[in-house]
Amino acid sequence: MILGYPLFLFLSVAAVALFSFVAVATFSDARRREREAFYKSDMLKKLAESQAGGAGAALELLREQQRYAEISKRDGLRIGGLVTMAVGVGLMIFLYELLSGSQVYLCGLIPLLVGVALSAASFMPPPKL
Repeated sequence: MILGYPLFLFLSVAAVALFSFVAVATFSDARRREREAFYKSDMLKKLAESQAGGAGAALELLREQQRYAEISKRDGLRIGGLVTMAVGVGLMIFLYELLSGSQVYLCGLIPLLVGVALSAASFMPPPKL
């Protein structure tokens, strides 16, 4: 009975420490993003005010950043689709070897087809707003 108290104390302290760490990490990440947005808007404002053609340069910079974000998003979709397809194929092989008498291995088609959809979505043109 006495051995349960140190374990309970350890788990209680670990839980408090974990959630405190998560709270501090979330707060610091939010502050970092806020500073980045402030510096970006300040730089664009100074660029637009600097010269007669500065507004065009600021717009060009914004377009370039938007294009980079779109490329990054498409690459993320491709990688996510490939990983999901690999999980589907691995699951099919695992279930086929584990339960060779049944057709349960076809459950691996679910993540495989989700991966195909993600990969296909990365090749489609973005919707025009």
